[in-house]
Amino acid sequence: MASSNAYKLRCSVPGHEMDVRGVAAFCVDGAFVSVSRDRTGRVWTPNASPDKGFTEIHCMSGHSNFVSCVCIIAPSDTYPRGLIATGGNDNNICVFSLDQPQPLFTLSGHKNTVCTLSSGKFGTLLSGSWDTTAKVWLNEKCMMTLQGHTAAVWAVAILPEQGLMLSGSADKTIRLWKAGRCEKTYTGRGGGGLCSRGFWATRTACGGLAVLSDAEFFSCSNDASVRRWMVTGECVQVYYGHTNYIYSMAIFPNGQDFVSTGEDRTVRIWRKGECVQTIRLPAQSVWSCCILPNNDIAVGGSDGLIRVFTEAEDRVASLEDLQAFEDELSRTTIDPKTGDLGDIKMEDLPGREHLNEPGNEPGVDGEKVEAYQWSVSDGRWMKIGDVVGGSNQQTSKKGGPSMKLPYNMAEDPWLTAHNFLQKNDLSSVFLDQVANFIIENTKGHDPAICPWRSGPAPGSTSVTDPFTGGGAYSSAALRQTSTNIYFPKTDAVTFDQANTTQIIAKLRELNGSAPQEHKLSEEFMESLEGMLGSVVDWANNSTQPPSLQQINLLWKASHWPEDIVFPVLDILRLAVRHPQVNERLCGEAEGVPLCNHLLSLMGPGGRPANQMLALRTLCNCFGGRQGRALLLSQREAVLGRAAELAAACNKNIHVAIATLLLNYAGCLHGRPDLEAKAQCLSVASAALESVQDKEAVFRLLVALGTTLAADETARDLARSLGVNSQISKYSSVSDPAKVGECCQLVLNELQ
Repeated sequence: MASSNAYKLRCSVPGHEMDVRGVAAFCVDGAFVSVSRDRTGRVWTPNASPDKGFTEIHCMSGHSNFVSCVCIIAPSDTYPRGLIATGGNDNNICVFSLDQPQPLFTLSGHKNTVCTLSSGKFGTLLSGSWDTTAKVWLNEKCMMTLQGHTAAVWAVAILPEQGLMLSGSADKTIRLWKAGRCEKTYTGRGGGGLCSRGFWATRTACGGLAVLSDAEFFSCSNDASVRRWMVTGECVQVYYGHTNYIYSMAIFPNGQDFVSTGEDRTVRIWRKGECVQTIRLPAQSVWSCCILPNNDIAVGGSDGLIRVFTEAEDRVASLEDLQAFEDELSRTTIDPKTGDLGDIKMEDLPGREHLNEPGNEPGVDGEKVEAYQWSVSDGRWMKIGDVVGGSNQQTSKKGGPSMKLPYNMAEDPWLTAHNFLQKNDLSSVFLDQVANFIIENTKGHDPAICPWRSGPAPGSTSVTDPFTGGGAYSSAALRQTSTNIYFPKTDAVTFDQANTTQIIAKLRELNGSAPQEHKLSEEFMESLEGMLGSVVDWANNSTQPPSLQQINLLWKASHWPEDIVFPVLDILRLAVRHPQVNERLCGEAEGVPLCNHLLSLMGPGGRPANQMLALRTLCNCFGGRQGRALLLSQREAVLGRAAELAAACNKNIHVAIATLLLNYAGCLHGRPDLEAKAQCLSVASAALESVQDKEAVFRLLVALGTTLAADETARDLARSLGVNSQISKYSSVSDPAKVGECCQLVLNELQ
């Protein structure tokens, strides 16, 4: 079969309604499976149509939230065609046959999103999750849990040698496991390889693993590098080319060459250690890739499309389809802050006349910057988009106030310098200057805090990233600066408004018509009225605090029948803000029963008014020390129930859920509790799928911003969830303006 040696578009495969997060190829027939944020998986087979496309043979459903990963389980005697395993944001793994759209069985056990899967011999399945663990499954049972990582497990792989498994994590390490025991942690130390600088296995979170043989494997990561490892621990080669996070990779059948995809909008083909071709897509995130049996490449992106590329001339798309793809690509916009331009400076770009010469740099047309890529196979320049946000958007702090640069002697000066620049929104051109300043000023000294005034780097025109060997940092150094009045928000947001007259009137009305066994005495009613009067505006009046008897009666009344309890819940909602009530009801003795009672009212079959008031009560519990401690200890159950209610079509419930998440985010800000932050992000992401009310959206955005602020691992987790694409539609909202402004600030955090 004739080959053009360069990959070209074969076809675009529509079908999914949202991001395509995973693709996996079958060993025969040229078929593959895809999974998406739209909560479905789809099986595709090649068709005989002139467009050389693929036909969907069935759509798989079974997850209650978005599907994030997929793998193929090899054929067996029981399942001669093999099985499909999918992992989702509902914490479950669904296993399907090729014959039906519903799962054969579901594997439950993870406590957070299942984000990676790998299959091995005899039907073994290895899963990784945001809950920081990997699990080994066989015959529908969890055989063992691999514990040791301190952050989300984003990549897993089973080595050919029986019993050996790999896991890569957001904690920047890769671990080798045998029989459930960690045999080795890859840190890059020793061995004389290109990574032997005493650094972690990856400078940032490990995003993917691919096995070469029983002795070698690849890893890819958020530091924009691919690394080749020996199982014995040596890093033997590092591959640079991507300019932003790398999300996935797949190895060609020859066992040496590979393909990688990432956040820089590209698919890159690597042969003999070199990037020989870069294919740009009209989608910001290229989440996944797989290699089909005929060496074609299928990739899934954030635009909901699957695209298949081929090097076989007889499978290349028609000229019309190729032109349509090129036209779509040319209409995209490129933001330099995302790293799509690498280390190219727009002020140094040549004019349009440069396009008459071969090469690979962008061209500029007056004030408008257009990016072009040289196509070797076609021998011409191809427009890949319009650049937005010129260099004049960079902010200089020359002459600004003095800033403190904290530094511990055990820290890496380059990493400290990088973090300092990000924190203060300074250009990455200062990296060398800051790092050298640290090195020079800490020679022979104890750890110190050094003063620093930012300014232009003398004689500095470019800088080398010490982590990747490439150009200037692309992740956050070029963020636009803007005043952030929205997050992080660490004080509790509570529901304080109340019409006491209406509450008491409704309480008396319902008590009057209640069955005799549930009627409250007049003395009981007066106690509740007195309680309400003392807590409704306790911070601004001098009324007597509620008595222990009143608190106990309120707790008893909160167990009224569900069809009449809501005015009591309204009083409870206001009362838990009072320090003494908070201490009593949220303390060690009553706290867990209170939480369980509210959760029971929030059940899926509960009354909406009770669900809303129970949520508001939980939000108000955050106003006291005991309430915060209680809700942090019950976080998993509380947020799990809140996630179930997120699908409800009720504005007030949505606002309450968003407020609950915001209060959790505020409590967790500055804490190294990655599991808790992962659950917050997961529930917020799920809520964004159904929430429409602008106030609820705003509070979710503030919750996201508070979770992400000053926490790179949390930002990595949010990126893996595709939060960028979820919230980007709100960046242009002007009514109310706070939604668009806050959204843009969150997007800046995620750049």
